[in-house]
Amino acid sequence: MKREPKPTLKTLALETGLAVTTVSRALKGAPEIAKGTRDRVQRAAKAIGYVPDRAAQRLRTGRTNVISFLLEPHDEMLSFGTMMIAGIMESLENTSFHLVVTPQFEKSDPLGTVDNIIRNRLADGVIFCRTTPLDIRVRMLLEADYPFICHGRTELATPHPFVDFDNFEFALDAATRLARQGCKKLALLNARQPFTFSQHLMHGFMTAVRESGVSHVLPENVSIDSAPEAVRDTAMTCIREQGVDGFVCAGESSAMAVIAAISDCGLRVNEDIGMVAKQTTPLFGQIRPQIDTIYEDLTAAGRQLGSLLLRRIEGAPVSELQRLEHGEHRYRD
Repeated sequence: MKREPKPTLKTLALETGLAVTTVSRALKGAPEIAKGTRDRVQRAAKAIGYVPDRAAQRLRTGRTNVISFLLEPHDEMLSFGTMMIAGIMESLENTSFHLVVTPQFEKSDPLGTVDNIIRNRLADGVIFCRTTPLDIRVRMLLEADYPFICHGRTELATPHPFVDFDNFEFALDAATRLARQGCKKLALLNARQPFTFSQHLMHGFMTAVRESGVSHVLPENVSIDSAPEAVRDTAMTCIREQGVDGFVCAGESSAMAVIAAISDCGLRVNEDIGMVAKQTTPLFGQIRPQIDTIYEDLTAAGRQLGSLLLRRIEGAPVSELQRLEHGEHRYRD
């Protein structure tokens, strides 16, 4: 069976009646080409099955048209990866860029994957999450002058692009609300210590504790990444042996484990034990009884990450590529 020739830019130009250069710029989403023309070219390309020759593009431009998203699997993620990826993909719509998801496991060399991308120029830009205060991935990418953006901040002296959620504000607001509801002893279910956002959570929580004058417990044997059974058992210990009557939960699966612990202790959420949790998925809004939550929009964060990285690739200054997002209170009253 004879194979049909692969459609080219010239084929697409003949199909649309436009010049080859116009078709090329339209496919790249060039702003000087009218949106109607760009849409027409995109529709025609899809109809005839035109796919850019990425190898030829790389030789001609030095670009891969690939964005690499380093994703670390972890128990707390629920739909973290799915929602983040959805947002990044939205930001790449109608561009020439493709998204490649690269697993980065906690026990593997954190620099190995980044070094491989840099050395072999596997992507034009890199996105990653869960930063640490002196993140060595950030340092490597800064030294290589390689375009990147991270979900989370660092304490490095050199500024870098980031999108982050204000976890200090989340923990401060959550603990303050519980104290105002009459809770006398609060517990924080935090992230693991290496991460920058765990420090922000701790700072916000402790600020609220000091200002409100309540007692507190900081469980050290579990985190939001721990198995739900371990979180439940720890929460039961906090309630039965330490007198905790209010929980700030920095993750959804850990919050559900605390709800189970409260029930297993024969107590009632909101009435006997107070809770405020971070919410990142619509599913969590269907948990009963409802609890107070503060919403972090991960899809919006993904869109920001993708859009700002594209700007970085085009040379935008770092000062324009830093965003700190604030949560939406979803309190019951």
